[in-house]
Amino acid sequence: MNLTHVAGDGSIAMVDVAAKPQMDRRARARAIVRMNEEASTALRAATLKKGDALVTAQIAGIQAAKQTATLIPLTHPLPLESIDVAFTWEDDLTLRIESTVRTIARTGVEMEALTAVAVAALTIYDMCKALDREIVIESVRLTEKTKGPVA
Repeated sequence: MNLTHVAGDGSIAMVDVAAKPQMDRRARARAIVRMNEEASTALRAATLKKGDALVTAQIAGIQAAKQTATLIPLTHPLPLESIDVAFTWEDDLTLRIESTVRTIARTGVEMEALTAVAVAALTIYDMCKALDREIVIESVRLTEKTKGPVA
């Protein structure tokens, strides 16, 4: 098996993408956050003691995507063209967080999209934990990855 992050001598290495063409690359990721009614109600009304958690989580997700190469070893620092973090209520107690990240680069942005939703979900947890110590973050997953020629 060829391991992409292991050099011929067995040492760890960042993948060399220099020979790959610049492509328009996009990735989408999703996380689910389940909470009790008290936390859900306060989150929706933006009445949490720590402030508007949805706005804070959106900013946290965007900032996290921009810091992915610092947080996850061997990922490439990428020039991100756009980052979107959005929230949708699946039901009264279930919040879906989705991110879409785009770059024009030699490698994909799936780690950035995943990092965005994970950190946004952790921010929701942090800001709501006083009302619900049993919040569950689940199903952090990549939902789409595309690449195509640069327009």
